[in-house]
Amino acid sequence: MKDQNIVMLCQQNWDTGIGFNAKNLAKEFAKDNRVLFVNMPLDVNTMLKGFGQPEVKNRLRIMLGRRPGLVQVEPNVWVLTPGIIGLSINWLASRDLFNALNRWNSRLLAGSIVRAVRKLSFDSYTLLQDGLIFQGLELKQLLAPRTSVYYLRDYMLAVPYFQRHGTWVEPQLMRQVDVVAANSAYLTDYARQYTPRSYDIGQGCVLAHYRPEAAHPVPADLAGISRPIIGYTGFLTGSRLDIDLLLSLARQRPQWRFVLVGPEDDDFRQSALHELPNVHFLGRKDPVDLGAYLQYFDVCINFQVINQLTVGNYPLKIDEYLAMGKPVVATATRTMELFADHVYLATSPEQWLHLLGLALTENDPARRQARIEFARSHTWEASVQALYAALRDAQKAA
Repeated sequence: MKDQNIVMLCQQNWDTGIGFNAKNLAKEFAKDNRVLFVNMPLDVNTMLKGFGQPEVKNRLRIMLGRRPGLVQVEPNVWVLTPGIIGLSINWLASRDLFNALNRWNSRLLAGSIVRAVRKLSFDSYTLLQDGLIFQGLELKQLLAPRTSVYYLRDYMLAVPYFQRHGTWVEPQLMRQVDVVAANSAYLTDYARQYTPRSYDIGQGCVLAHYRPEAAHPVPADLAGISRPIIGYTGFLTGSRLDIDLLLSLARQRPQWRFVLVGPEDDDFRQSALHELPNVHFLGRKDPVDLGAYLQYFDVCINFQVINQLTVGNYPLKIDEYLAMGKPVVATATRTMELFADHVYLATSPEQWLHLLGLALTENDPARRQARIEFARSHTWEASVQALYAALRDAQKAA
């Protein structure tokens, strides 16, 4: 797909300090197309709670005409920050009242988008909605895009905010769009309950910081830890990780060192893991430094707990581990089936112990190279090309 216009309605704002899926998609789209990236509009509740915050002040300046709401941020990429304030309606128990006020919010947002696309001379466009955004339920009718896409990258109904109205909005939204594009097999299976026009477009990864050929000195806080090192990088949260499993593994293999790199939530800070001499918490690190830690891990792990929040999740860290050529042991899930040829997948604590032992011994050059090549195949270019193919299939079937 080339020389087309794409409007993206996104949950995360463009200037969020970290990279995220929608932003990476926009950058890839923009290589051959024009992209309007729409930040989420301000609502009454957010304005009142964060009145003194820089982000809210910036939105108010846009509303008052003191700052432009539409700016070009990169070649072929414009960002629209709508100068509107929507009603805060998620707390409403009545579906009918929610629906009526959601239409009001949607009309406000649609008006902002229409003015922006006219200014940019987008005579027709594809509308891509990132995640469960309630206003998106009305936007296909209000904007009449050439094609519409719902981008499904998390099981959002596991998030408390979406549990009141998301249970009926999301299925309705998936039925009305031309394509549901998911980033995992599990989420594709979920979407196909509501529409056959559901496609797994994979997950793109940015692996610039994960280069096995780079020679990193041993990080100072890792230098005094004996090997073998079983390592994890990422946010340490009890909602996504199995603390009891890690406790069991560490207690049964005191000769192994379990190194955890990343910030902790209260579940981890209060866990008995801190009492074990072979478990080491190294804290938050700059993403550019993570490759140096991975280089000195003997095995990498993702000890995921299985729940609604995690079961369909695509774990980017697996690609980061593999990109460094590392042996990986992870909890088996539907999504992890994609990695089955390169990752040891465990279904029980006993199997975890067995597979960790294998991973420590089965690390020949051929396996390392295969892991690296597999991870490097998960590019944003490949993901976007899969989306383009899905759009072509949907148009043929229409």
